Amino acid sequence: MWAGYVTNDSLAPLRAQLGRGLTRKKSGPRGARPRPGGLRRVGPPAGAGRWSLVRPAAPIAASAAIAEPGTAVAVAVAVAGPSPTERNHALANQLLERHGVVTREGVRAEGIYGGYAAVYPILRALEESGRVRRGYFVAGLGAAQFALPGAVDRLRSFRTGDPDSEPRVMAATDPAQPYGAALAWPESRGRPSRAAGAYVVIVDGSLHAYLERGGRTLTTFTDSDAWAPALVRLVKDGHLRKIEITQIDGVAVREHRSAEALRATGFRDTPRGLVIRD
Repeated sequence: MWAGYVTNDSLAPLRAQLGRGLTRKKSGPRGARPRPGGLRRVGPPAGAGRWSLVRPAAPIAASAAIAEPGTAVAVAVAVAGPSPTERNHALANQLLERHGVVTREGVRAEGIYGGYAAVYPILRALEESGRVRRGYFVAGLGAAQFALPGAVDRLRSFRTGDPDSEPRVMAATDPAQPYGAALAWPESRGRPSRAAGAYVVIVDGSLHAYLERGGRTLTTFTDSDAWAPALVRLVKDGHLRKIEITQIDGVAVREHRSAEALRATGFRDTPRGLVIRD
């Protein structure tokens, strides 16, 4: 699978592989949830789903050495992998589908081997063929930006902004979350980062709040409290079991101006701070 020869129609095997390193070796109490890497009656989770071969990008070359009758026949089969150009072409298309607008900063944040120089010739060729557009779509990120036509049309539709748009909450590591990658983090009293388990709240394209992993520390970037209802949705939708905020912008949560906004959305006072549970 890691070599790209087979694929699966489910993410369960990947979750099982990643969950093994996070699972304790001790056996849990009776009735506890099964660990992600545990065996089941239907077989190991790493073998779940339906597996299928990935069609090779180049023909399979086979050679056979025929010996005397009655002796073994040796057959060597070699699968010719894709060329560097084919790999970079696939990578460029993946970046376009993932980001909509591909920038140097966005590619750098992906940690791609070879950086922007590896995909720039492919993007330029796609622009010359009319499949993508090149322009200055995002201010401050240089002129070497490439975008799908649909992404450009979407950007134009949001040019005027919508002050009444609902807040969007997403993982800090989500490719659709540009801050800390394509865009710099706004000035704040916290130390936001694209860390696993952290969440951001974006309103009309502007970053409003950053919830650190564990749900105890919150950083705000505006004077608006429009981010508060979005945190409640994290719990109501099952992404988090609870959020217990103890600090906002380095200040005890009860002393922060947003404490009343949190209480209005369903947060309750506890000895440590303000909490909401599923």
